[in-house]
Amino acid sequence: MWETLGPPLRAAALSAFITGLVLLLLNPPSLDGLGGVLTVLAGAVAIVLIAAWAAVALIGKEIPEPEFRRLVDRSEALASLPPPDRPPSEFDELVMQALDDLPEPFRGLLERTPVVVSNRGHEHHAYGHYIGGTVARDIYPDRIVIYQDTLERDFGHHPELLRAQVARTVRHELAHHLGWDEHGVRGLGL
Repeated sequence: MWETLGPPLRAAALSAFITGLVLLLLNPPSLDGLGGVLTVLAGAVAIVLIAAWAAVALIGKEIPEPEFRRLVDRSEALASLPPPDRPPSEFDELVMQALDDLPEPFRGLLERTPVVVSNRGHEHHAYGHYIGGTVARDIYPDRIVIYQDTLERDFGHHPELLRAQVARTVRHELAHHLGWDEHGVRGLGL
């Protein structure tokens, strides 16, 4: 039901807010009486509520808790497995090289953070995924997942381009581990 009524109600609320704001700016109330003070307070509350709503809307949707738990549980299970009997694949080698190329202080931060290669990037529409708190707020087990399927799909036609994008993805997810949000990471050029 919210999918049907939500957009018109949001549009009506936004229209009412803009109309009220324009009227408030064109005909500001006097602060002499109680009515004027209440009008200014109601306008301030409306501005705060609309700003809070806009901030929440801009943040976007979070991963649902069951999906997050599933990813964490799967990552924990993969991390607890012994090393595979087979030698690392070429893609695994690219990820290991990207990790080895990190400056020493950053490699130290990843000593207890597993980096996992997965073929489920198409499900998340991503090249990589950081799962966990951050270095500052370590409330979840940390994992960095590099998605082989999407990286090879988009960059596998050119080996050097694939190598560069794997390195960029590793650094991008490391930046999330350090506490940067998506906007901040993109501002770093990652």
